Amino acid sequence: MSARVLVVGSANVDFIVALSRLPRPGETVSNGTLSVAHGGKGANQAVASRRLGAEVRFIGCIGDDASGRAVLAALGAEGVVTDGVTLTPDGATGTALIAVDGEGRNQIAVAPGANRLLTVERVKARADDFTWAQVVACQLETPLPTVAWTLTTARAHGAITLLNPAPVPDGPLDVLPLVDYLTPNAGEAARLSGVGADDREGAERAAAALRVRGAGTVIVTLGEDGALAVGRDGARHVAGRRVSVVDTTGAGDAFSGALAVALGEGRDLAAALAFANAAAALACTARGAQPSLPRRADVERLVGS
Repeated sequence: MSARVLVVGSANVDFIVALSRLPRPGETVSNGTLSVAHGGKGANQAVASRRLGAEVRFIGCIGDDASGRAVLAALGAEGVVTDGVTLTPDGATGTALIAVDGEGRNQIAVAPGANRLLTVERVKARADDFTWAQVVACQLETPLPTVAWTLTTARAHGAITLLNPAPVPDGPLDVLPLVDYLTPNAGEAARLSGVGADDREGAERAAAALRVRGAGTVIVTLGEDGALAVGRDGARHVAGRRVSVVDTTGAGDAFSGALAVALGEGRDLAAALAFANAAAALACTARGAQPSLPRRADVERLVGS
């Protein structure tokens, strides 16, 4: 049976410039190539989950503008249920400016726009979605009170809760006791915990510190070194997959979306990590966030290789 995944979060339009190298502060790097795609951590995770076989519902807020209508149409074309998406005239659709260098590394600046208008009241209106969901996934590109209400309500309905804590807020993050699975990258884990996480050992210390603060299982994504999960049964590492990296944008969202699918299907943690890690690796082999998100057959093929 398909996993039932509810994603509450952001949706953006992405303007991506491919460059030979990333600019330094105050520097202009020319001769880039521009592409436009759809993104936003929430929408990315919804599309990732859908392409990997889940039934997916998405709750978000986008501008009542050309970009917003295009984002909404693209989500619908993927098979994501968008009844919970609000088109508002009070804010522009979220926009991300992304620079990507020849090694696939990126710099991202985001104007959240309408994503900041995803209020608790708007999510409350989607009560039936929480009754339906097996897994509820959030990120931090929407207001923190909305994230807190979402996680609380998901827990009350017995759903698995998953939080991708990005971008890391400037203030305290008090929702960790509501999170079953936390999926930071190494830098985010270090900022959230106050413990260095540059290598696998540091990541384990950071994850342990976040568990002390209430998170259930902390999974730190480590790029080419794979991912490290720390839970009540100890630490578990899954090795990275060797791929030809084109653009790392969206890899973390592919990981979180795939993890949501695997957990909804009842896979154990080891199998879920392998599945999510393979999805993230494949997302690095094409440019853009949503355009790079892999299909299930490709992920299963890589897992089995």
